[in-house]
Amino acid sequence: MIKALAWVAGLAVLGGCATTNAAPSEVVRDLAPTGKLRAAINFGNPVLAQKDPATGEPRGVSVDLARELGRRLDVPVELVAFDAAGKVFDALKTNAWDVAFLAIEPARATEIAFSAPYVVIEGTYLVPVGSPLHVIDEVDREGVRIAVGNKSAYDLYLTRTLKRAQLVRAPTSPAALELFVNEKLEAAAGVKQPLVQFARANPNVRVMDGRFMAIEQAMGTPRGREAGARYLRQFVEEMKASGFVAGALERSGQGDAMVAPPSPLR
Repeated sequence: MIKALAWVAGLAVLGGCATTNAAPSEVVRDLAPTGKLRAAINFGNPVLAQKDPATGEPRGVSVDLARELGRRLDVPVELVAFDAAGKVFDALKTNAWDVAFLAIEPARATEIAFSAPYVVIEGTYLVPVGSPLHVIDEVDREGVRIAVGNKSAYDLYLTRTLKRAQLVRAPTSPAALELFVNEKLEAAAGVKQPLVQFARANPNVRVMDGRFMAIEQAMGTPRGREAGARYLRQFVEEMKASGFVAGALERSGQGDAMVAPPSPLR
């Protein structure tokens, strides 16, 4: 009960900031040290970000969250585009962004302070339609080669957990699908929604039932920006509770993605 009250109280505080549109100055310094909010957007994950087919303009839940955060900080927003999550993480070394939208991962959490997740998506496998592999646990066997996007959340997870199957890495997740087809690999790992879309256009492949992992998508900022990290945690909880995340997913055609449940503020 105490944790629940603390969570609601935290949202109330953040809600007050939203009403006055005045985030604390230390939060602005942490999240927009250059005077603008540089938000890393990963177009390699179409659940989170896409380009409008008519205008080419960026859209999606991560784009909407970045713009809403910039509005609350009262600073301009610069969307820094990437085509793979691994490249977002690597760009941390060059101070290329202030906030990012990435899956929570132990290898990343050493350098990024994450919020709780705002969306949970599934990682699963794509296989040839005639493949003898039918159950997720059957994939980890000798002779199975799995195409995967380099340094994606599922690459990092499978690297830790697979015992027998071999990962074959491509620079991006879309490139992993090309690798799977061109090299006639036994499977491709990825986010369920784009795999399902690929299978609809390619009747020679199918998406396996079930998942090998739940991918928790969160907001993050480089470690050491404590005020900014606290604000992001509050911000994400309000965006989930208010229906903002659900609405952004629906507007971008990703209504089947699951909004993450509430998480107690810490």
